[in-house]
This record gives sequence, C-alpha cells and structure tokens, in this order.
Amino acid sequence: MLLSLVLHTYSMRYLLPSVVLLGTAPTYVLAWGVWRLLSAFLPSRFYQALDDRLYCVYQSMVLFFFENYTGVQILLYGDLPKNKENIIYLANHRSTVDWIVADILAIRQNALGHVRYVLKDGLKWLPLYGCYFSQHGGIYVKRSAKFNEKEMRKKLQSYVNAGTPMYLVIFPEGTRYNPEQTKVISSSQAFAAQRGLPVLKYVLTPRIKATHVAFDCMKKYLDAIYDVTVVYEGKDDGGQQREAPTMTEFLCKESPKIHIHIDRIDKKDVPEEQEHMRRWLHERFEIKDKMLIEFYESTDPERRNRFPGKSVHSKLSIKKTLPSMLILSGLTTGMLMTEAGRKLYVNTWIYGTLLGCLWVTIKP
Repeated sequence: MLLSLVLHTYSMRYLLPSVVLLGTAPTYVLAWGVWRLLSAFLPSRFYQALDDRLYCVYQSMVLFFFENYTGVQILLYGDLPKNKENIIYLANHRSTVDWIVADILAIRQNALGHVRYVLKDGLKWLPLYGCYFSQHGGIYVKRSAKFNEKEMRKKLQSYVNAGTPMYLVIFPEGTRYNPEQTKVISSSQAFAAQRGLPVLKYVLTPRIKATHVAFDCMKKYLDAIYDVTVVYEGKDDGGQQREAPTMTEFLCKESPKIHIHIDRIDKKDVPEEQEHMRRWLHERFEIKDKMLIEFYESTDPERRNRFPGKSVHSKLSIKKTLPSMLILSGLTTGMLMTEAGRKLYVNTWIYGTLLGCLWVTIKP
C-alpha cells in the first residue's frame, strides 16, 4: 500500500502539467486560427508580430512548468547576450527536453516568440501543433537523400525577405544521443572514420545539410551563431553519464540541474563553402566532446560535473511565466463550462487535427 502511494504521488507530478499543456492546446490553436483569418488581408509583418506574441504566451506557460514548477537549477556558462539577435542555434541533442532549453535561453533575451525549429519530418503529424509549427516558421526536413534543400531554401528566403526575427534552432546530430543505444553511436563513429574525421565519444557526428542551407540563406541577415552544449545532471547519477531524462521524467523532477554552455560565434568566422563548413561544424562538435569528456571523466573534482569557466545560476522570475499559465488555463476553463464551448473544444481537437494533417500533406 505504501509503495502504491509513492508511485501515485510520483505520477501526479507530471499529471497536472500534462493536463494543462495538452488541455490548453485547442484554446491556443483557436486563438491563433482567428488571428490567421483576420490577418489574411494584412501585410505579413502584422500577422507575424502577433503570432510571435501568441507563441511567447504559450511557451511562457511551458516554461512555468519546466522551470518554475520543477525548480530546476539553470547553470549558464560562456556568453549569452542579453539583447535579441537573429541567430542560428546549434546544439547537441540528448533529450526530448532539448527544445525547451532553447526556450530557456531565448526568454532571457526577450526573444521567446522568435524561436523557430528545424524539425524531423515525422513531427508534422502531431495533433494541432504539427501544422502550427510550420505556420510559425518551423521547417520540417527529411534525412539523408530525402532532404529537400530547395523547399528549405524557399521557406528561409521568404522569412528573410519578410524581415521575420529568427532564432532558428538546429540539432545537427539529427537524432538524440543515448549512451544505451550503442549501435547508433558505433554507426555515427564509423561514419566519421570513413570520412577521415575525428571520432567523437559523447556526441554523434553532426550532419551538415540543414546547417549549411540555413547559413547560406540567412548569412546577410544573421548576427551570429550560438554553439550550445547541454548536460542534464540527474539525481542519482553520481556524475556518471546516463540516458538524459524524458519530458515526463523531467517534470517528475528527475533532473535537478541543467548545465548550458554558450559560445557566441560571429558570422564572419563561419566558412561559407559546404565542405569547409562541414569541417568547421565537426570541429565545433569536437570542442563539445572535449567539454563533455572533462565533465564526466576529469579526475580533478574542481573540473568534474561542470563546464569550463564561471557558471551563473540563472533563475527565471515566476512573473514572466505564471500570467501566461493563468490566462490560457482560465480561457480553457471558461470554454469548458458551457455546452457550446465544450462542443467547440472537441471539434477543434478533431477537425483541427484533420485539417492540419491535410495542410501539411498539401504544403510540405
């Protein structure tokens, strides 16, 4: 009975965030849909400005749960500018929480609404949000030979032409690094060795296509590239590397610390030619790998379980996140209190998902 109570209490930790985050989805998409229709005959900059604001509201609610609610300690290393910039964000990929880490940094620059992702193609089928992410500026890509460079260039160029603020998040590894998936790691290391590149231990060999296309399209528009390295420190890992927490585990407070190292790289220091950029990107991941080797393996206790340099414990004020959670929760509750509202809510889930899937099928 005691064990059952403990397990029930554990599961309740993520039940509330899950209910609120998923439950407010129709409300958010409805609000966005209304604005999309109203702005159809307005210049695109008007649509984009309010869409960015709406996105900021929803992601602030996400951060309320993933940062304020969990009480996670954010340790920042390196150089995170305080002001907004048009950037490409390149990071190692360890967890389903990684996209939220980009939000964690962006909100500290007042750029949360400008975050847009390069996403794997399968995510476009997500109910409601699969279609919305592409409307917000996200780009779905397929891997290897199926990569559609022409379509990605077309979308990025349209954003640049429209003056859309860009905080473009790319995970060059293409898939998550999991120390337990030894076949994936071995395949990645063999890929590097075949091309005469140094073999990496704690990250996968980065792929160049999306990064090169993004930089080539946006080089005159960008201010910088952020090279971001992330480690999730677990409760009981004893400094040893383990599989990074899932979103559910993170909400259950299984990762009390996130270490985030940021290198701001001026765009003039990035090579433009693809093969030169391939080498440059691999060298950036070599730097990440060395930092992670020291993080996990250093014999010096002063250098273990931390990144080089001074760390800053960055705490996000609840004033930046709680209002968004209250607004969206309140609107959703109000909708569900009437029969007409409940019908609209259910229809949004059903028909919004179907129309979204139809849209991403017609407009890849």
